[in-house]
Amino acid sequence: MALNCKHLDGNAVVTPQTHGCEECLKSGDAWLHLRLCRTCGHVGCCGQSKNKHATQYFKATRHPMTEGYDPPEGWGWCFVDEVFFEFQAPTPHPGPIPRYY
Repeated sequence: MALNCKHLDGNAVVTPQTHGCEECLKSGDAWLHLRLCRTCGHVGCCGQSKNKHATQYFKATRHPMTEGYDPPEGWGWCFVDEVFFEFQAPTPHPGPIPRYY
């Protein structure tokens, strides 16, 4: 895979910290799709969700890599280099994901 992304090597296998968007679960808000931080396992909502928690999390932490996680979609995104890529093995869900839409 020849991508112009300097962050692929830091892409870790992680354990999701929650079964849905961590911040939305705390506030009772809804999300459309989930994104998984491939640095630490934080689960946030996508950029099409009202709160955009995955993007907010990147801005706060600078963790560059996220994975399409609802359902496991097999693709990733580097926020820094703005590059899409495919994972060899998407992160499996630890259990049912609550639906709020």
